[in-house]
Amino acid sequence: MTKAKHNVYPVLLAGGTGTRLWPVSRELYPKQLVRFIGDYSLVQSTIKRLEPVLDLKRVRIVCAKEHFHETARHMDGIGVEPDGKIICEPCGRNTAPAVLLAMLDILKQEEDAILCIFPADHVIRDIPLFHDKLKSAIKLAEENYIVTFGIKPHYPETGYGYIEGGRAVSYGAGTIKRFVEKPDKKTAVRYLEAGNFYWNSGMFAFRAGVMLEEFKKFRPVLLGMMQEISAKRSLLTKKRYEKLENISIDVAIMENTKKGVVLPSDFGWSDIGSWKSLYDFLPKDGNNNVIDGDVVAENTTNCFIMGRQRLIAVNRIDNMVVVDTPDSVFVSDIENSRDVKNIVARLKHNKRKEYHQHRTIHYPWGSITLLEQKDDFTVTSLLIYPGSLYKMKNSPSFTKQLVVVSGMVKADSGKGLRVLKRGKTVLISQKGYTPILNPGDIPAEVICVEIGSRQKAEG
Repeated sequence: MTKAKHNVYPVLLAGGTGTRLWPVSRELYPKQLVRFIGDYSLVQSTIKRLEPVLDLKRVRIVCAKEHFHETARHMDGIGVEPDGKIICEPCGRNTAPAVLLAMLDILKQEEDAILCIFPADHVIRDIPLFHDKLKSAIKLAEENYIVTFGIKPHYPETGYGYIEGGRAVSYGAGTIKRFVEKPDKKTAVRYLEAGNFYWNSGMFAFRAGVMLEEFKKFRPVLLGMMQEISAKRSLLTKKRYEKLENISIDVAIMENTKKGVVLPSDFGWSDIGSWKSLYDFLPKDGNNNVIDGDVVAENTTNCFIMGRQRLIAVNRIDNMVVVDTPDSVFVSDIENSRDVKNIVARLKHNKRKEYHQHRTIHYPWGSITLLEQKDDFTVTSLLIYPGSLYKMKNSPSFTKQLVVVSGMVKADSGKGLRVLKRGKTVLISQKGYTPILNPGDIPAEVICVEIGSRQKAEG
């Protein structure tokens, strides 16, 4: 771990919904919780690559309230104790309030500290080089600079904001001349040729005391409101939080401060903001395809094809994206795949649940997966974590048959408590709730067949 005069806290921002990666990324299960690459979700990978430079005991994650339990489960999954490390926002208000909320939380424990800010949904290819730059950023933060990581561009990308670098300071960093919004192609080419423009990565390092002074100077109202909220947890409500200015840290502070520097970096970074950027990042096969899942591809080139539930067969396609999930399929040419966000907007406008959730919905006790639904029956799969209790709500219009397919549960059918192991069933016809407990040390899977008239229940 790197040595610094102040304790260093990694802060992960995990509040986005990733609409450009629909249908895999959704509001209830956003892209940072998805395993796109390798064995880990994006948030897990973001945490793991911080070692050994940073102490994972000091990591903090800012996320939406509805993602708290899944975020905690992902931290547990890589051996990081989540208690006290997750900071929940009642609603999203952009990166400035998120950074400020985490900073004030940390300052309750520290007189001052260095914060390293990382989006939880980015990927980095060259970890050793990333570690070197991270050490340099911490040294710069100790010198009272506010550091932003600028990614050296290798092609004229129009989907990122840019930072124009100025005169050199220490540790390879330079002053910031200006921030530039996403350019058109001609302008992006000019930036690439100039050599002193960098992609804005959204990663930062700074002393909390320095950033606090900048908020006092440039965003005093936002700071004052957040200090009130931070001082008393009962004030962290959606009603109050919605009144905060919806503003990025770039606009709020970085475009105004005289203490900002850009640290040029070239460690194979991508924000995984679209299917195109994910395709660009991943290794290709001999036909320049990225294929994940059970796929048969004939005469297919330059494509991204992903589906983990069933066979996908494609023939004679080029430069396409095909993404299959249990309830939705997305097909697009690869260059315009970002436009999926417009489809998500239409789904939301039409109140389609597919924009919001998957067939599997996660809860603190486990998950429910919808397998089949008709007017007169519904089949779901219940996954109950070890030691967890699920209180299943019953309806007088339906009867339920539970079948244990793995593990063991204890269920009260209304006729006393029953222990159900693999292959055992029980009929539930009582009103109210049925408690289902997993007393074992492995997850239990239970198939629930619900039979009755949905129209009668709704009437």
